[in-house]
Amino acid sequence: MDGAKRLQNPLEYEERFWSRGFSHVAGVDEAGRGPLAGPVVAAAVLLPPGTLISGAKDSKALSVARREELAVEILQRASAVGLGAASVREIDRLNILVSTRLAMDRALTHLPLRPDQVVVDGLPVAGLGWEHEAIVGGDGQVHSIACASILAKVTRDRLMTALSRRHPGYGWETNKGYGTQEHRSALERLGPTPHHRLTFGGVQTELNL
Repeated sequence: MDGAKRLQNPLEYEERFWSRGFSHVAGVDEAGRGPLAGPVVAAAVLLPPGTLISGAKDSKALSVARREELAVEILQRASAVGLGAASVREIDRLNILVSTRLAMDRALTHLPLRPDQVVVDGLPVAGLGWEHEAIVGGDGQVHSIACASILAKVTRDRLMTALSRRHPGYGWETNKGYGTQEHRSALERLGPTPHHRLTFGGVQTELNL
């Protein structure tokens, strides 16, 4: 899609299907593929035909406060929302790619409406179990994916903030489990929690595994 056209019509992708009577277009995205701790979380969002959430875009381009505001609006205005996650145990047992697929599948399964079209951010997801179109950079091109990226990020950030109160010292309230210097130093000093991904190189390095 042309960048100028995207700015003029953020709903261009969805309108291709809405105009043909397919009203249930599900955008899917994940958050938390790269951290050293915590689950990977996915969201699926169906918007009513013609619905534009003003300001919704790739979650990484938004402030924490703006993501929180938009998440509330998305939940209020979406036709349906599904959330799914894969645990640290699953990530260590299966690997992060398979676990991301599980989280996406669970998000789609939790939708109360069956989608007519599924579109995911990134590359095709092998074995997803849902016919889908994959768009690299989709969180900047497809409005429903942008909304899904916001919900996935907000949901995971809230979870990591809650876990930081149970496991203080790692800075999860700010780093959300990513491998910052603060987090790596704490891992070396305090050791791993049950929420650390022991198969990840950044964890193994600090623990000399």
